[in-house]
Amino acid sequence: MGAPALLLPHVHSIIILFFLLVFVPISHCEDDEYYKQCFTPFQCGSLSNLSYPFLSDERPEFCGFQGFRLRCLEGPIPIITIKNQEFYVNFVNQSERVMTIARKDLSENVCPPDVAEIPNTTLKETLFSYVPELENVNLFYNCSNEVKMIPTPYKISCAVNDEQRDAFYATDELLRKWNQDPSDCNIRVEVPVPKVAVEQLSGGMEALRKVLREGFNVKYMFDTITVCHGCENSGGICGSNSSTSGFTCLCTDQSNSYTCPKGNDKNVGLNVGIAVGAAFVGGAIMCAIFYIYQRRHKRKTYAPSSFVSQSTTSYFSSNSDTEKGGLYFGVFLFTYAELEEATNNFDSAKELGDRRFGTVYYGKLRDGRAVAVKRLYENNYKRVDQFMNEVKILTRLRHQHLASLYGCTSRHSGELLLVSEYIPNGTVADHLHGQRAKPGALPWQTRMKISVETASALAYLHASDIIHCDVQTNNILLDNKFCVKVTNFGLSRLFPVDVTHASTAPLGTPGYVDPEYHECYQLTDKSDVYSFGVVLIELISSMPAVDFTRHPREINLSNMAINKIQSRALHELVDHNLGFELDYAIRRMVTAVAELAFQCLQAEKETRPSMENVLEALKEIQSKG
Repeated sequence: MGAPALLLPHVHSIIILFFLLVFVPISHCEDDEYYKQCFTPFQCGSLSNLSYPFLSDERPEFCGFQGFRLRCLEGPIPIITIKNQEFYVNFVNQSERVMTIARKDLSENVCPPDVAEIPNTTLKETLFSYVPELENVNLFYNCSNEVKMIPTPYKISCAVNDEQRDAFYATDELLRKWNQDPSDCNIRVEVPVPKVAVEQLSGGMEALRKVLREGFNVKYMFDTITVCHGCENSGGICGSNSSTSGFTCLCTDQSNSYTCPKGNDKNVGLNVGIAVGAAFVGGAIMCAIFYIYQRRHKRKTYAPSSFVSQSTTSYFSSNSDTEKGGLYFGVFLFTYAELEEATNNFDSAKELGDRRFGTVYYGKLRDGRAVAVKRLYENNYKRVDQFMNEVKILTRLRHQHLASLYGCTSRHSGELLLVSEYIPNGTVADHLHGQRAKPGALPWQTRMKISVETASALAYLHASDIIHCDVQTNNILLDNKFCVKVTNFGLSRLFPVDVTHASTAPLGTPGYVDPEYHECYQLTDKSDVYSFGVVLIELISSMPAVDFTRHPREINLSNMAINKIQSRALHELVDHNLGFELDYAIRRMVTAVAELAFQCLQAEKETRPSMENVLEALKEIQSKG
């Protein structure tokens, strides 16, 4: 049958919904008991105003999310268990989904009674991830020989079975500097600490204790976080279903689902108004259905929800792909065994980094190609949609500054893997304020080149009706000549060219998210423009987008930049290694880029330039420079 026949079941559903809205009476009752129990935030030790996803011993299970239980009664500092390790929770910022945790065992005793039982710190395959502003401190125990070449402040005196054994601590950089071989030590424990605290470690054992007690920041993520925002916007409270442990939205009228019904009110006088409104809405929906059909009949456009579901279905049911050598949307299909061999059985030593939906590994194919293999988390309910979205998008794109997709696993492999070209020189974040950052190593002309090439890739995406949704310096890769490759399109959205925005659940990374989008979840290409404005400020300042060691009003780099630019204090923002004070040409270019970034960071999307205009402006600044 044609499109009208396919549309008919949806029309019937709308008609049924229409009659339900008009004729089903609205119940009136007291607030739901679950709603009342979870409505009030709770205090846990020194932390106050806590709510979903956190739980406490005295708070019902349905008020929180598994994995976020806090123990509050053992002292002033709450305790959380992550992968069988206990951590003190020193601080929580629920709006940014960041908390500061410290290992309980090492905070209490740097020399535990049984050093053989000290595990490494790991957040792998948990709901938590490290922030970029961390560095590992290595604690070496049970050293058989006297530790030589180690400065006294870094030595630890620990007794093992009443016998004094040498121990010491050091960062990776110090180990290289000392040329120290720690193989004489039986136990090596890695503990993340903030980079800003590394200098304090030279103060000896007490300084080490202090740094370990203060802990480190982690981001937390859970599958239902995007649904939770929609629940709260509908007037509900986020919670869990006590029988299934899945997400539920707790509403005042017990109509718990994913959102609360609009207009739910205990005032009987509103019933007639609601019924009339429902009749109007029903008629409007009927008109909209036929309007949408006519539009789609005339021209084909991309509809995110439909293409994802259809693609997912075809992925699991199609008989056209083969175990090896077949094509899927024009993409080569690898076997799981082939990629397992390429990554040495997904060796942790080959990890390139953790992403929101999976871990990326370095691999080498049998034909000699170096690749990046993205392994989607097994426990993520979005993994299939995300996988299909990324494959669908990447196969449409051809641009010199976008990472190329080589292939993916077939439906027979049982695990979702993406294979793309390996970009060897790390991310822009690495070079600005990460592992590869060195003062003066990334000169202004290189940063200018990075900004132009990134803008070129994003302008191409927007011209292809694609929004990246997660523009950040961690998603901008560099090759050995510092040429840009934008990557990680797992969050991208395709939408019709004649639609001005797409309403979605919250996406993106804290510090880069468009404030207007964060408020109303209306996604536009101007959301990418805002995020790119943050990237420009990072290139100017060499500072991370979010840093909790800064003043509270300057934790978000975008806020700091706007304040500095408005108060004519740009020199306080610019990385002093760029020559801003000494070179007039550089000062003029940096100032022009800062003014452009300021336009991108405007709160209202209508006042921001398009990505195409941003690219033109950057090219002009570069040419004049």
